[in-house]
Parts: sequence; structure tokens; C-alpha cells
Amino acid sequence: MRVGNGYDVHKLVEGRDLILGGVKIDNDKGLLGHSDADVVAHAIMDALLGAAGMGDIGLHFPDTDDKYKNADSMMLLEQTMELLHTQNYKVVNIDATIIAQSPKLRPYINAMEENIASMAHCDISQVNIKATTEEGLGFTGREEGISAYCVCLIE
Repeated sequence: MRVGNGYDVHKLVEGRDLILGGVKIDNDKGLLGHSDADVVAHAIMDALLGAAGMGDIGLHFPDTDDKYKNADSMMLLEQTMELLHTQNYKVVNIDATIIAQSPKLRPYINAMEENIASMAHCDISQVNIKATTEEGLGFTGREEGISAYCVCLIE
């Protein structure tokens, strides 16, 4: 068994969709990034790659490659799982936390877990996603950005 952790953060801007865990969230701002900037998927991918000792998402999906411009992060997660499968790894569990002052994410969590489980080729019971605020503190509290952390276990 191997454990990995991941972290990602993106700035909130007008004119972009807010995609978290592969779910389009109703919000007036979205996350700025080379891909769709899905911080949840990115943190999960980094955790999985780290657990497998395979680097990080920047190594496999660099933001300098136009092939990944506006990429769907769920497809990148699926490609990450294909990399892990080449080394015979499978997910034991994924536990992610989203830090966002707003919008309220509870109504979207189940759909995020379903998306992640589908792309990670595991049962939904092996995926847990939580959301919290920082009580108005820091860049997330000021609604300047959203971040996500993830811990995973693979075998």
C-alpha cells in the first residue's frame, strides 16, 4: 500500500465556468487555468501520481502543451488512472477537501463523488469529498480563489 497527498489552487475570475470534481457549479466566477482548472481533480491526480512515485500533473500534463488547453480534468484523471494501471496500482480510497468561501458546495458533493469514482475505476464508497470555508480568512476567505487537498491510498 502507498499513500499520496495532493494540493491545487486556482484564482477565481469572471468569464469562466466553475468546474469542481467534474461538476459545473452555478456561480458568477470560475477558476482560471490552462485546463478547466478543476482544483479537486488536480489535487486527486497529484495525490495518485505521488502515491505511485510517478511525479505530478505538471510532468504528465504540462501547461506549456496546447494539447491540454481547456482540457477536461476528468479526462486527465482517467489518463492518470491509465498510468497507474500500467504499474498495476488500484485505488483503495480517495479523501479530498475543497476550501471555498462560496458557493455552498454540499448540493454538488454526491455528483462529484460519482464522477471521481467513475474516472478512478473504484466504488463510490472509496471516494469522500468534503467542503469547508476559512471563515473569511485568507485568499479563499476573500473569494479570490479556491483550493483543494487530497490524500489517497493505492495498492
